[in-house]
Amino acid sequence: MRACICLPTYNERENLEPMLRALAEVLGPDDRVLVIDDSSPDGTGELADRLAAELAYVDVLHRPRKEGLGPAYLAGFRRALDAGAELIVEIDCDFSHDPADVPRLLAAAADTDLVLGSRYVPGGSVENWGLIRRAISAGGSIYARLVLGVPVRDLTGGFKCFRRAVLEAIPLEQVRSKGYAFQIELTYRALRQGFRVREIPIRFVDRAVGGSKMSRAIVLEAVWKVPALRVRL
Repeated sequence: MRACICLPTYNERENLEPMLRALAEVLGPDDRVLVIDDSSPDGTGELADRLAAELAYVDVLHRPRKEGLGPAYLAGFRRALDAGAELIVEIDCDFSHDPADVPRLLAAAADTDLVLGSRYVPGGSVENWGLIRRAISAGGSIYARLVLGVPVRDLTGGFKCFRRAVLEAIPLEQVRSKGYAFQIELTYRALRQGFRVREIPIRFVDRAVGGSKMSRAIVLEAVWKVPALRVRL
């Protein structure tokens, strides 16, 4: 396997099939998609199984309950590493990340260790977000960058491509973050390990179907977790 696209889902029934078929248009013959479903009550997991039976490039990992984005991704990373993937990609199922950008991330990983699809570098953008949501996201990235003392401009973004060496070097069992803080922690740990991190611009568009998973708890976790990371790592 060259690349494993980790696709966490919770109540994404309406988005799942369009996303999987869009990814089919851009992936190579040695790439696969791993749907990681946290027992979605809307039947997303059952749909994923039916699609996996039809689409040869799709695998499904069922988890017993919803625990947050971080634990879902960690489970997916372990499965991808065990399967021999050289590149592991994070992407949202709601089309806020354009599947057509996946080849750009994979190509950029040829000469760096961790590629970040960035909204906050020149050429990057955010669309269809209100002022408060923009402020939370941009402010969170600035806060994390200043506290951690790193040059990365989009620390909270969730569109990434890891070379397997990065995830093998990070003690995944020690990662406890779940939301924004998970994205910050993985990138910070990679930097602390000496890996090369590169940001490439992306256009981020707010979901058109389904509800946002953002919550006050996710924001508050990032507020206290960032300084804790600086002290601990």
